[in-house]
Amino acid sequence: MDLVITEQLAKRYGARTALAGLDLRVPEGSLFGFLGPNGAGKSTTLRLLLGFLRPSAGRALLCGFDAWRDGKRARAEVGYLPGELRLPGWMSAASGLALVERVRKRALVRRGLELAERLGLDAQVRARQMSSGMRQKLGLVLALAHEPRLLVLDEPSSALDPLVQLELQAILRERSQAGTTILFSSHSLAEVDGLCERVAILREGRLVAHESLATLRALAPRHVVLRFEKPRVGEPPEFLELETRTPTLWRGELCGPVQELLRWAAKESIADLSLGEADLESLFHRHYRGAASEARA
Repeated sequence: MDLVITEQLAKRYGARTALAGLDLRVPEGSLFGFLGPNGAGKSTTLRLLLGFLRPSAGRALLCGFDAWRDGKRARAEVGYLPGELRLPGWMSAASGLALVERVRKRALVRRGLELAERLGLDAQVRARQMSSGMRQKLGLVLALAHEPRLLVLDEPSSALDPLVQLELQAILRERSQAGTTILFSSHSLAEVDGLCERVAILREGRLVAHESLATLRALAPRHVVLRFEKPRVGEPPEFLELETRTPTLWRGELCGPVQELLRWAAKESIADLSLGEADLESLFHRHYRGAASEARA
């Protein structure tokens, strides 16, 4: 079952289109990365999913319910961390958990306090006394404590130090293995690499990629160095973008499958060939450069 479904989902503000015809599916139990630069439409999409905004066209389904028409039921099994977290100054982890426990009518204080301890958050400190990183931890504790069926996290590690980021990743992996579906929004592919199984990339309100990370790695550029036994005459194949070129040495990027390079190299007088790791960040940023080029055109 797909816990998150969007069908031609769109949001317009007058003449400005924030989201255009988004078709997206997030399977139950998956750890799904939702990527794009600031302003790409990620937060708008999440607010539409949670029924906080009314779509201009299309629809969003959350846990089988229409996000706008039946938002209360749709959100019943959802934990949400907004990108711009606002908390009342009096709230601490202890008082916030007690409040959420009453609202959700289920025991969650003990689990929440355990999460707070794992994230290094003092449960008695009030929000008005917290740093941005501490408030982010409190938001995560409140989103996770009731063990929701679906977690929607908008830039969850933006204010966290590296060690806490690692602990958060460990918690998310545990939740995913227990069956929780996680939709993780970020502007950095490196942040979800090694954590998420699939990613969707949004650019200027449009979906430009919806793939497994394994597929993206196969498409990602790799640094390549080729040394020829004798001077090489002729142009390079289209899957090689060269930065340095002499008669016997080529350096550049492989922009295609490794198998294609190997088939071509088998017919050449290659003395040596070295190939780097797939550069996912380069692939990710190419989408953005493409957006800028289209805008100038």
